[in-house]
Amino acid sequence: MGIRLLVFMFVMPVLWIGLHVYMDRRLVRDSALGPGGRRVARALIAVCAFLPVLALSGGRLGLPAALLKPLYMPGFFLFGLSSIVLTLLVAIDLGRLTHYGYGRAQRAWWPRSERPSDPGRRGFFGQVANLGVVGTASGVAGLGILQIDRTPGVLEVDVPITDLPPALEGFRIVQMSDIHVGPTIRGGYLERCVAVCNELGADLIAVTGDLIDGFVEQLREDVAHLGDLRAKHGVYFVTGNHEYYWDGPAWCAEVSRLGLRVLDNEHVAIERDGATIVLAGVNDYSAGSMVPAHASNPAKACADAPAAAVKILLAHQPRSVFAAAQAGYDLQISGHTHGGQYFPMNLLVYLAQPYVSGLARHDDMWIYVSRGTGYWGPPTRVGAPPEITLLRLVRA
Repeated sequence: MGIRLLVFMFVMPVLWIGLHVYMDRRLVRDSALGPGGRRVARALIAVCAFLPVLALSGGRLGLPAALLKPLYMPGFFLFGLSSIVLTLLVAIDLGRLTHYGYGRAQRAWWPRSERPSDPGRRGFFGQVANLGVVGTASGVAGLGILQIDRTPGVLEVDVPITDLPPALEGFRIVQMSDIHVGPTIRGGYLERCVAVCNELGADLIAVTGDLIDGFVEQLREDVAHLGDLRAKHGVYFVTGNHEYYWDGPAWCAEVSRLGLRVLDNEHVAIERDGATIVLAGVNDYSAGSMVPAHASNPAKACADAPAAAVKILLAHQPRSVFAAAQAGYDLQISGHTHGGQYFPMNLLVYLAQPYVSGLARHDDMWIYVSRGTGYWGPPTRVGAPPEITLLRLVRA
């Protein structure tokens, strides 16, 4: 078991439950609730602490599917609700610490008789703030769950390429990313997405990782719809980090069996009317820490490629962009971020990735980051709708 998986399975649950002890202190222990209200509030916090852990880890621990299936949706919903509450509480407390430090230094200069002291007023505003936190979290989580089962819309993006050969003008690439077929996204959703992709009549289709959340034997039937994808110049796949949480090599073999070309630090040359596109793909940025043989290598992926070709890299994480720029790619197509998926994660994601969504310029190349076609964890999307992307190459 790799370090990342150990952290996910053991460290994160302990941290998550510990954060709910903090939540109890902030929302219950210091509240004006009576004994009955405190018991109810603490029971709800306990459910928010333990049910998401069971939903996240139960399948890997071998718990019966009949037990887990009815727990998945409420467990992941509470995961989202709690994560919003906890983030807002931490933000408020950090603000209070900053204000307290400044105010303490300032009040030290006041005469003792003039120093303000109104604990009742402070307590009242604290209760209002806590109610605001719970209300905001409930509103965001409730609104987000209404968005999740809709078939993603098609987002069309033109990518201007310098010195693009006329034969490649209008070359169309359809991207799906971060579908996360698993506990709460099943085969029917993927089937609808595949139908949308096929209707677009693309030159090629790229699936840029995080296809699943589960083992091959658990999800084989749900993922089988992927084999129905059709494009003039083929359908291609690169791994995301989640493939490696559920046996990445096994998923590469299964996706290949379905007829997709898995690009394992390698490239293909696509010819169109005498012009060439080099389509390269790398394993996930973090793959080497879990499967050393799958370490991501953008330079290796385009080794010995035709020098004059347009070079496109499929890489799950935007963090591959630095190595991609050094290797001379014209465009990197990524996912991973989900565009933040929901508030406040759409703010925190900027701490982890150099690009979060949309088309951006990096040095002499472009990078496009999809908001993702499905979702992970909380069945919530707010401010970052899912997408199937149609990328068109145009002359700069």
